[in-house]
Amino acid sequence: MAYRFWCGECGFKTGWGGESQSEQQQTEHYAKQHPGVPPGGQVEVNSKNPDGGLGCFGLIAIAVLLLILAASCHR
Repeated sequence: MAYRFWCGECGFKTGWGGESQSEQQQTEHYAKQHPGVPPGGQVEVNSKNPDGGLGCFGLIAIAVLLLILAASCHR
């Protein structure tokens, strides 16, 4: 799954990524922007796009490109 952490103090939100990676970004944000305040806010989970990538769309695009390549090589 992909995670995005939202700051409880301002409008900052981390990029989509692994849970520990996004949590680290939030911790760094708090240390820099809100020193002395413990990290808080909310966590958004994207279970439809688990790796933050293109998912099935990427596989379909590769298959179409291979079909086009195969058709252009055939005479």
